Amino acid sequence: MLEEGKVQVYTGNGKGKTTAALGLAVRSLCAGNKVVIGQFIKGMDYSELKLPDHFDRLSLEQFGRDCFVYRKPTDQDYQLASRGLEKMRAYLQDPSIDLLIFDEINVACEYKLIDPREVVEMIKKRPKTMEVVLTGRYAPQEFIDLADLVTEMKEIKHYYKQQGLKARLGIEY
Repeated sequence: MLEEGKVQVYTGNGKGKTTAALGLAVRSLCAGNKVVIGQFIKGMDYSELKLPDHFDRLSLEQFGRDCFVYRKPTDQDYQLASRGLEKMRAYLQDPSIDLLIFDEINVACEYKLIDPREVVEMIKKRPKTMEVVLTGRYAPQEFIDLADLVTEMKEIKHYYKQQGLKARLGIEY
């Protein structure tokens, strides 16, 4: 358990935001901590969904269907995001959780599925020992202002664009 948890934001247009958060989760789990990951706007079968099979102190939930960034969000997307936010609100009140990750929450805010001000108010009320990570492109200014650490992943070169490579099992999903 940490003496004082911090708020971290991983944002930017480069690859690696979720990957960094998952790496932090594994590190925390290996230190004996309890970790919860909530994935917003995700409902697809990602390899990390198997992590709870390997770590008994890890919970991972998805609050989405499929990736809608190429279409307009539907009522169902709004409902799933709202349900996810309520689950995360409950987790934020649980002092037994050491690390709470809001994966792709920044994108959910960008698409107006969630109000970032509500998230900030929730996070401010968490137990002082809980670390919180917020990931995704388009981090709202409210998250940046709240955060103790902000990392921007910047795309320099990406094989999706340069080589037309598709997402690969175990690397991108």
